[in-house]
Amino acid sequence: MLLTVLWAVPLVGAAIIIVLPPAARLAAKYAALAVAVAVLAVTAVLAVRFDPGGDRYQFVVDYKWIPSFGTGYILGVDGIALALVVLTAVLVPILLLAGWNDAAGRSGLAGRSEHSYVALILAVEGMVLMSLVALDVLLFYVFFEAMLIPMYFLIGGFGASPQRASKAAVKFLLYNLFGGLIMLAAVIGLYVVTATSGAFAAGTFDFRAVVDAVSAGTLGASPAVLNALFLGFMFAFAVKAPLWPLHRWLPGAAAEATPASAVLMMAVMDKVGTFGMLRYCLQLFPEPSMLFRPAIIALAVIGIVYGAVVAIGQTDVMRLIAYTSISHFGFIILGIFVMTSQGQAGSTLYMVNHGISTAALFLVAGFLVSRRGSRLIADFGGVQKVAPVLAGTFLISGLATLSLPGLAPFISEFLVLLGTFTRYPVFAVIASSALVLSAVYVLWLYQRMMTGPVRDGNERLRDLVPREIAVVAPLVALLLVLGVYPKPALDVINPAVDHTLTTIDQHDPAPRVAEGPVK
Repeated sequence: MLLTVLWAVPLVGAAIIIVLPPAARLAAKYAALAVAVAVLAVTAVLAVRFDPGGDRYQFVVDYKWIPSFGTGYILGVDGIALALVVLTAVLVPILLLAGWNDAAGRSGLAGRSEHSYVALILAVEGMVLMSLVALDVLLFYVFFEAMLIPMYFLIGGFGASPQRASKAAVKFLLYNLFGGLIMLAAVIGLYVVTATSGAFAAGTFDFRAVVDAVSAGTLGASPAVLNALFLGFMFAFAVKAPLWPLHRWLPGAAAEATPASAVLMMAVMDKVGTFGMLRYCLQLFPEPSMLFRPAIIALAVIGIVYGAVVAIGQTDVMRLIAYTSISHFGFIILGIFVMTSQGQAGSTLYMVNHGISTAALFLVAGFLVSRRGSRLIADFGGVQKVAPVLAGTFLISGLATLSLPGLAPFISEFLVLLGTFTRYPVFAVIASSALVLSAVYVLWLYQRMMTGPVRDGNERLRDLVPREIAVVAPLVALLLVLGVYPKPALDVINPAVDHTLTTIDQHDPAPRVAEGPVK
């Protein structure tokens, strides 16, 4: 019941808000914030009642949906999904506060621009939450695709430049719809495989049943078919994550959307892609995952270095931050496919930490851009003299992005590299080069924008106001707390990672002991 309430509350709330009278602009925003806080409260109950040492999937709901198709309304949450549910529930109220005035003055739907904006954010939240807790493959696919629609309108309908935002939104939608269509073919193919398998009386989309058949070796599909199905799922997830070279839609969409919408896309929605790799690609198709693992790891490492190098050359601060996310998604995918406990635990924690650090950096940059009216790095300079709190929070967020020890992303990046080194030392060394590159783009960005003499046009920049401090403060606090004490998160994540590795019959490499005389 709790999982149904979790995803239904934001969707029902969005539907109610959109039909409020046009004049009730402030009421619509407060109602959206109340709905998001209610979702956070439900999530807190889930987190408190979740038993890391208990059943793999907890709070399970299992009802027939379309029996003739073998699909059901099946929900459940494990430690990996719970970590991302918590991330989503924490970020959405913060994003609503951050974008409090983003829709002001726009025409919107029958004068309901504010209503539309907050309702679309809640709709994305509800669909992401459903994707995270669904245990039916078809149910997952429906919401995996449906979340593109509200996100498309958030990007195209509320960007600063309507023409550029519309173009970026179309590119976002076309890329992701194409990936989704490929996945749809794979989803149908999976059903056909189960329908013709002796392990099932009829075709099924029940994720748990299919994984059990795969683990028992009774699915009965040929390797070529399983390879094709794996590629269908993986392609869709690689577009959404995104994995290089399928990333081309991300920088434009992130730069042209409002900062709150961009964070919702990069920190929340795109995590469904990496989550899908960890849950569906590995567990439904363990042997194809092993076969294609070297190629995927190579693409992830290329993405890590590519994202960091291209970020250094950006002149637009928002595009720079978007390219850093391509590098970070490379780390997440690398950790997933090295198939070690440290790598996958680090990847899951990285999804959480990247969401927090990207939200902090992008939102602070958005506050600064809204004051100056420009995204060009060259238009800034000396900001720390006129807005010291803004500059300080920008620095902390930037240092978290480069994985400074003591801040949350360091732990997750360290675990990913550690897990990679035990199996692929060369790839680990290449990926480590991004640590130096990230220091270059973050510190050089801070130097150009925040230090030196105050450039013309920056003299009257305001420092953060109380609403903006309320947005940034919890993000900075989370970066500090998870940076020095990640144990509560890892205690939830590690058992789910162990279950995943056991399901796909993978084990950590045995430690290598150098042979030689004892001295």
